[in-house]
Amino acid sequence: MASRSSEGTERYFHPGETSRHAATILGFPSKFSIAPAYYESACTDIAHLASVISAFESVRLYTRAEDVPKAKSMVRQAVTQYPSNTSNICIIPFPTNHLWVRDTGPLYVLGIAENDRQRRFAVNFRFNEWGKKDDINDHSRASDGLDWPVMLQEQLQENANFAKKVIEFDVSPSCVTEVETTLHLEGGALVVDGEGTLLATESSIINENRNPGLSRTMIETELRRLLGVNKIIWFPGRRDLDVTDVHVDAEVNFIRPGVVVLSRPHSSVPKVWLEVHEEIKKILGESVDARGRSFEIHIVDEPDPKTLGQLSYTEPATNYVNFYFVNGGLIVPQFGDEGKDREALDLFRRLCPDRVVQPVHVVGLPLAGGVIHCATQPVLSVD
Repeated sequence: MASRSSEGTERYFHPGETSRHAATILGFPSKFSIAPAYYESACTDIAHLASVISAFESVRLYTRAEDVPKAKSMVRQAVTQYPSNTSNICIIPFPTNHLWVRDTGPLYVLGIAENDRQRRFAVNFRFNEWGKKDDINDHSRASDGLDWPVMLQEQLQENANFAKKVIEFDVSPSCVTEVETTLHLEGGALVVDGEGTLLATESSIINENRNPGLSRTMIETELRRLLGVNKIIWFPGRRDLDVTDVHVDAEVNFIRPGVVVLSRPHSSVPKVWLEVHEEIKKILGESVDARGRSFEIHIVDEPDPKTLGQLSYTEPATNYVNFYFVNGGLIVPQFGDEGKDREALDLFRRLCPDRVVQPVHVVGLPLAGGVIHCATQPVLSVD
């Protein structure tokens, strides 16, 4: 595996969500990484995602060696419930823990220089437990009052190394060059349109817990280099409101350049989440993208969290905008609220008439703090 230093001047480009994939990365959760109350249902959700995504493209399901038999068994069950192409699913023994590969995994980008056009690149943002590496076991990863496993140094190091190891493992159809950077952040903190616009929250990037000593200007300069963006729209977010410090991909996402879907929290969740929503709505309404377009904003109402069952806290991740584009399709979460689930599906089908919109029911993921986008990482095609 080759690497390019963070001191380099090479520039890259991160295309929009609808760009073509060579594969999708998933992570089978380890028992070290998730509350026991959520473990089985989270495993089921990941198996269901592997099944559904395989109908559209290849799936690389990274799984701890000791969990491979369980992963295989659950995938076998999943493919009887959802559309699938089992030949597209590869279960890979790997030192992994978190299922949130959007955050722990590498961010695949494209080279801009003429001699880099057919080369493969991925950025290693050096995951540090959402900025909480030194106190992750004391930090409330979800305000659920449940006991979470205590991560030992061995598991924390595996998490920190995951992106680099994935890059080293990915050698087909060619090796991937690791792009180093001074920044610490996670893929869920970045939403791009592929035409020069980046949406992000200040709280999840311009934060001393991730990027101490780096000014906004320094951070923006590096983001422009790595992602090929020239317009960054910042939302305030909230530090410590959740473990991610409010990732933008849980609030808003692009359908295509100029068109976004914005999540509106259910009335039962803490008021601060509605404040975050209103801030984003206001800023988007007053902004234009990198091409000078005003945003076409579609509001997607979140379901009643109680549809997930008896809850010990009020704010699981029940948003529909944390969807995932695949080759020819769009995977949309469903939470069990019949009315809101149907409204979301109808909206996405209207907005994406040229794609197969595939619903997937999830339970463990939202209870543990994320949805589908958080649990997936695309491997970009360079063909």
